[in-house]
Amino acid sequence: MTYATVNPFTGETVTRFKDATDEEVTRAIGKAQAAFESWRDTSFAERASIMQNAANLLRKDIDAYASLLTLEMGKLIGEARAEVELSANIFEYYAVHAKRLLAPESLPVANLTEGQAVLTHEPLGVLLAIEPWNFPYYQVARIIAPQLSAGNTILLKHASNVPQCAQAFEKLMKEAGLPSGAFQNVFATRSQIELILGDPRVCGVALTGSEAAGSSVAAQAGKALKKSTMELGGADAFVVLADADLDKTVNWAVFGRHWNGGQVCVSSKRMIVVDGLYESFLERYKKGVGALKAGNPTLPETTLAPLSSQQAADDIKARIKEAVAHGATATEVGPPVPTTGAFVQPTILTDIAPDNPARNWEFFGPVSMLFRAKDDNEAIAIANDSPFGLGGSVFSADPAHGARVARQISTGMVFVNHPTMVKADLPFGGIRHSGYGRELLGLGIKEFVNHKLIDIVSIDAPF
Repeated sequence: MTYATVNPFTGETVTRFKDATDEEVTRAIGKAQAAFESWRDTSFAERASIMQNAANLLRKDIDAYASLLTLEMGKLIGEARAEVELSANIFEYYAVHAKRLLAPESLPVANLTEGQAVLTHEPLGVLLAIEPWNFPYYQVARIIAPQLSAGNTILLKHASNVPQCAQAFEKLMKEAGLPSGAFQNVFATRSQIELILGDPRVCGVALTGSEAAGSSVAAQAGKALKKSTMELGGADAFVVLADADLDKTVNWAVFGRHWNGGQVCVSSKRMIVVDGLYESFLERYKKGVGALKAGNPTLPETTLAPLSSQQAADDIKARIKEAVAHGATATEVGPPVPTTGAFVQPTILTDIAPDNPARNWEFFGPVSMLFRAKDDNEAIAIANDSPFGLGGSVFSADPAHGARVARQISTGMVFVNHPTMVKADLPFGGIRHSGYGRELLGLGIKEFVNHKLIDIVSIDAPF
């Protein structure tokens, strides 16, 4: 595989990096294991200091970190700064809360004369993190902040188109004071993932990526009897109920679908609108999407970013054509996007019949699918008619009404009157083809620890 920085706005190849050799990968595992032997016994206070240092450094150099995001994957500069701040928040969250989240738990026992039972949470060891390009810092922070705080050490195999972002985070953690070897970026090839997971010193893998990548890596982890968590794709429903405030709802719909160029697993990909509001919603939505300005992502006035690569743009254009070939109607919206750079014209797909395979796809770009529902029940049925189960949202002027509908949507996360809330203090994860396991909060920090029972028994033997 080729690790390279290719500016998606200009198409310029900025720099390339060599793949790691098998010997380099094995050596990195050894360094990670050596670091674990001491890091596991480091106090929570010292770990917290390093996590806080990382947060402070990110905020101190926010513009430099943000510019690298824009260079490598085309993120709007304002969104890039927001990602840096979000990553800092995650480090800070675990600096404050890790000790409490992993505190030993006293367990009640049936017979109090037996003694004392305590559940402890101990680190497993070396972990592999496989992360995607759409949030090059946030996705990494989401796994390394909790797992380093728990006492594990980590090897990072990042996406091939954000190599400098990967290097920047390795440098960040060194500057923050993390011991050598505890977090290493490795330019590993896909074939070397099995080599890493087959090594007895590696205890688990956390992957954020596509269904195909998750299926492959989960199978390799299972073969090696290693713990895994999978944060995969999504086709989140954006449900508009009859009592929704249409102006606010449309504004959130435009943002929810098009932030980060539409390249978000939890973006609002399927708009499901009750019959009475459908035509009005569609008219206003077209107007809102048409007002987006595609262009240079470094300029503050740009509101629609290019996709991460020309290949990504070509792939989504091909998928639109395939959806149309199966009977969907594709409507391009807004002024023409630039002809240079990895841009895709915002497109709305309607008339997507139940037998159209596009209903089950994840369009990773500025493509919206619109569905008409007779009432709440049909809207819920359409929302749940998906192989994915990551997030979703419900819009209603009555929060209690929205919450009742939200409880019937089968996903890992549902938001009422907001497309999605991505924050340091909210859990993240899905079900079905969207993966398994949770990240952030106590759920995330406990994914890769040994929940060990220590039972002090004081009764005499029966014979």
